[in-house]
Amino acid sequence: MFVNPTPKQKQILDFIGDFYKKEGYSPSLSEIAKYFKKSVPTIHRFIETLRVKGFLDKEGNTWRGIIPNSATREVFLLGYIAAGQPIEPYENPEPIHIPVSMIPQKGNFYALKVQGDSMVEDGILNEDTIIVKHQKTAVNGDRIVAVTEKGATLKVYREKNGKIFLEPRNKKYQYIYPKKLEIRGKFAGLIRQ
Repeated sequence: MFVNPTPKQKQILDFIGDFYKKEGYSPSLSEIAKYFKKSVPTIHRFIETLRVKGFLDKEGNTWRGIIPNSATREVFLLGYIAAGQPIEPYENPEPIHIPVSMIPQKGNFYALKVQGDSMVEDGILNEDTIIVKHQKTAVNGDRIVAVTEKGATLKVYREKNGKIFLEPRNKKYQYIYPKKLEIRGKFAGLIRQ
């Protein structure tokens, strides 16, 4: 799962990126700690979090082994997706840039802005942006963008006893048993502002 950096993480990431551009190599942990007036172990935790989130690479335990991962891929934000009731798409898609590390696999991807709370138990919240891999098939348990007779929605695809239904991930919502179903993609990642 991809989540944007916190303000402090972003400051550290910006410092590393600026240092790297200026010097041609990354700052050491002690240089980062000195700049931010923090301890080296604290900075190490920040760096590890940024690495896990896909913003940095780290070359083993080498000194100055922190490498900013600034490679991005452009995908189009196509509109809103309902995590509750279906919503209409944008008329004018806009490009957004996401780290390549977020979607390393091949395929066509697009983004949708979430409105609603039917997927909160999967950590997908109102106003999150989801990244979707375009595909027309799903297996039991996939989180999918589905178009039903009531519109587009984000739900978990389920098959049981030959019946297909869509499962919300919030106990206050009921299953959807669509008469018509078109799969438009599979959930691939999350951007939280």
